Amino acid sequence: MSQSNLNTFESSSGFYALFYKEVKRFWRVSFQTVAAPVLTAILYLMIFGHVLEDHVKVYDAISYTAFLIPGLVMMSLLQNSFANTSSSLIQSKITGNLIFVLLAPLSHFEFFSAYILAAMVRGVAVGAGVFLATCWFTDISFYQPLWILVFGLLSAALLAALGLIAGIWAEKFDQLAAFQNFFIMPATMLSGVFYSIHSLPPIWQTISHFNPFFYMIDGFRYGFFGISDVSPWFSLLIISVFFLGVAALTLKLLSTGYKLRH
Repeated sequence: MSQSNLNTFESSSGFYALFYKEVKRFWRVSFQTVAAPVLTAILYLMIFGHVLEDHVKVYDAISYTAFLIPGLVMMSLLQNSFANTSSSLIQSKITGNLIFVLLAPLSHFEFFSAYILAAMVRGVAVGAGVFLATCWFTDISFYQPLWILVFGLLSAALLAALGLIAGIWAEKFDQLAAFQNFFIMPATMLSGVFYSIHSLPPIWQTISHFNPFFYMIDGFRYGFFGISDVSPWFSLLIISVFFLGVAALTLKLLSTGYKLRH
C-alpha cells in the first residue's frame, strides 16, 4: 500500500471511529437523550392540543393538533441536534480528553463531518420518535415526503454546526447554557411551532421573517400539508445560505484551533 493510500485509510478510519464514538455516546444514555425529549413533546401536544383544539383554526380542513405535530417534531429535532455537538465538545474540553481527538490523523473537515453526522443521527432519531408517539392523536398526511426529508436533514445539520460553534466558544457549562437558553430556545419557540405567523400583528410577522428557524418549521410543515406561510423554495434557499455560512465559520474555527489548542 502506497503512503498516500495509507494516509487516506488512516484518515477514513479515524473519521468512522469518531462518528461511531459520538453516536455511541448519546445512545448509551438514550433514555435521557432520546426518550426524554419524546416525552416532553407528548406533554406539549396533550396540553396545547387539548386546550386549543376547538379554539384555534390555522388552516382549513387541518385540525390544530395535526398542525402542531410537525412543529413539535422539528423543534425536537433541532434542539437535540444542537445539544449533541455542543454538549459533546464542551465535555471533551472540560475533561481534557479532546486532546486525543486532536492528535488523531483527522482533517478539520473530517472532524466537522463526524460530529455533524452523529448529531443528525440523534436529531432524526428523536424527531422520528416524537412523530411515532404523536401521530396516533390525529390523522397526518404526507403531501411531499421529499420536502420533509430535505428540510429535516438540512435543518439538523445547521443546528449541529451551531452546536459546534457554541461548544468551541464556551469554556464552561454556564456559557453553553446561556447560548442555548437565550438564543436557541427563544428562536425555536418563536418560529411558528405552536402558531402560524399570519395570526400575529404585522410588526411581529415582519420580525418572524428574520428568524431562520421559522423557515425550517414552515418548510418542514409544507411537506405534510402542502400549505405554508412562505414558498418552500424560498425557505430552502434561506436555510441553505445559513448552513453554508455557519459551516464555513465552523470549519474556519476548527482549522485555526480557536479555543481548542491551548
